[in-house]
Amino acid sequence: MATEPNKPWDVVVLTTSRADFSIYQPVLRALEAHPDIQVSLLVTGMHMSEDFGYTFTEVEKSGWPIAAHFECLVPGDTAKDIGLSMGRATQGMANALEAIEADILVVLGDRFEMAAAALAAVPRGLPICHLHGGEETEGAMDNVLRHMLTKISHLHCCATELAASRIRQMGEPPDRVIVSGAPALDNIAVVPRLSRRELAQQFGLPESGDFALITYHPVTLDLAATETEIAALFEVIKETDIHCVFTAANADTAGRALNAKIEKFVAENEGQMLIGHMGAKGYYSAMEHAAMMIGNSSSGILEAASFGLPVVNIGDRQKGREVSPNIITAKGTPKNLIAAITKARTADFKALCAKRENIYGDGHAADKIVGAIARFLKAGHGPRKVFHEVIS
Repeated sequence: MATEPNKPWDVVVLTTSRADFSIYQPVLRALEAHPDIQVSLLVTGMHMSEDFGYTFTEVEKSGWPIAAHFECLVPGDTAKDIGLSMGRATQGMANALEAIEADILVVLGDRFEMAAAALAAVPRGLPICHLHGGEETEGAMDNVLRHMLTKISHLHCCATELAASRIRQMGEPPDRVIVSGAPALDNIAVVPRLSRRELAQQFGLPESGDFALITYHPVTLDLAATETEIAALFEVIKETDIHCVFTAANADTAGRALNAKIEKFVAENEGQMLIGHMGAKGYYSAMEHAAMMIGNSSSGILEAASFGLPVVNIGDRQKGREVSPNIITAKGTPKNLIAAITKARTADFKALCAKRENIYGDGHAADKIVGAIARFLKAGHGPRKVFHEVIS
């Protein structure tokens, strides 16, 4: 902890993917604006992988100070490969933390490399602030990793009151649990959008006509479901008249194999396309112009409602998450997907989505998060934790 008079607190933010880096942006801006805080980044995971676009270059271009960066992903996506990558993430983080000053580490969500890297902060006695704890995704191993991050963290900024209540049930002291809302919603108000023509020029999308934005990731606790769901989705796309824009899957178990299937499908079916990485501006622009979103991504659950975008949420990967009115959850069979897509295209459902009701916050999460971090540091809290007994 910082002890020198007038020395700013060193807040280090761990980023492992394009997704969390986008979500962090309003938090980074609020941290930078705080007079008693200096912020820097630790960069690893998919950012450092050529297979996932080597987005470290974009992190560099953003201008945020980078305290350290390191590779952790091995070239493969089997269960063994994921385990090896996790080990490398912990080792790389241990080395990185040895060389930098930090008063608190900020982590987000549930990625395996995020959780593994954060473990290295524990023996150093470095407090951790966790964003987006207390949520449920029953179909993914991320669920366990998210709750693990909660238990090694000291400050919790969560998106909803239900998430907060789950964290308190886990024995975390109530005064360390803050309902901030989802910081991604802060981003929506400030990230500029591309016009439909600009989107076409930059990414090759058609300049007119409906398209569906498809973001589908492996169901890591049921890889057989991944096989059947993506096959059903491909079958349904062939039967419908909607143009589809796929984004690439994450570096999850079987993620590379899934991307290979999508690449093959797109190559063999005219009018379909795959874009590996669009960036926040491109992705939000696609959400703005899409007729609907299909898949099992958290972006469909958290952000799409703020765009008035109908979402067909496939299967159990996001099971347990709270959902806004724009979500239609469907089993991953052709019959159920066709019914869900048909509903998403109706005038009544589009009108419901157009109200843009989002249960994940009001777009002012970052100030609440940074305020909580500043109060935690000002109070001199260290790494000790007390299990808070919940007595019913």
